[in-house]
Amino acid sequence: MSEKIKLTQYSHGAGCGCKIAPAVLDSILKSSAPSPNDPRLLVGHDKKDDAAVFDIGNGRAIISTTDFFMPIVDDAFDFGRIASVNAISDVYAMGGTPLMAIAVLGWPINTVPAELAGKVLEGARKVCADAGIPLAGGHSIDNPEPLFGLAVTGEVMISNLKQNSTATEGCTLFLTKPVGVGIFTTAQKKGIVKIEDFNRAVETMLTLNKPGETFGKLPYVKAMTDVTGFGLLGHLGEMVDGSNLSAEIEFAKVPKLPNIDFYINQGSMPGGTKRNWDSYGNGIEGIDDYKRSILCDPQTSGGLLVAVEHGKENHFLKVCESIGLKLESFGKLVQKGNARITIK
Repeated sequence: MSEKIKLTQYSHGAGCGCKIAPAVLDSILKSSAPSPNDPRLLVGHDKKDDAAVFDIGNGRAIISTTDFFMPIVDDAFDFGRIASVNAISDVYAMGGTPLMAIAVLGWPINTVPAELAGKVLEGARKVCADAGIPLAGGHSIDNPEPLFGLAVTGEVMISNLKQNSTATEGCTLFLTKPVGVGIFTTAQKKGIVKIEDFNRAVETMLTLNKPGETFGKLPYVKAMTDVTGFGLLGHLGEMVDGSNLSAEIEFAKVPKLPNIDFYINQGSMPGGTKRNWDSYGNGIEGIDDYKRSILCDPQTSGGLLVAVEHGKENHFLKVCESIGLKLESFGKLVQKGNARITIK
């Protein structure tokens, strides 16, 4: 019986598309209550970054993050793997090295067999082993919908710390994974996806963002973040706003999953796309419905968005090739103007 269960049927959202819209999240986090001022907290919730960072002395810092969501695929093992890759990514996005993880599990015990939750954990253990870290424990609850993720602890030399708000004018933009995952997973829920296309999307979600460790050691990588539920435009918007810059991007050079147009023409757009645009669509020039459907598509376990100092692009690309990445720039950061992001 458990083999026939499709996990996505038990959740109202999928993957990072479950994330609360940016504008709503801002209102939730807004508070007049004073926060303790601890100079050792290098990155906190006020930074809109991927993880918290705490100075532990001797030039070293601890990275702490958590991420969890509802099923984006029907297979329990793959659900556990994707959620784990996604959570560990936050440490890589800060230029750090993961140390250990703790599981966060919610499961509808009376609806979905507990053995499938066990397979979710097996998937998590597999990814943690691939990342070279232990799955050291966790917490579980009986929940109306399945959900899973990790709390991850990492470390970083403070000199190697990357943030999403430290880019400089002239930086060239790179993205390590193609966008379009939300479109493909929505097509899967609608029953119109081709298996080879869906498998390709799953493969990208299962790819660890381990290159972030390498990028953290490159001083000319001025800013970095991972692209998840807010889509490429949302996370790029956080980068330009935090760095007091604007961006110009070439839409044709943005890496996209193959055959994406077929599913867009079938109306395969997740609800998160509109929520994203409604939250951060101000100050965007050169966009139309087609470009919006791709650039605002909520990603699950997306790639690293990297800002590289102008003039260092060739060296960066050689480093990428040495670790098996073949990238192409798709835009640049410019002096702050009337438009936050201009799409060409």
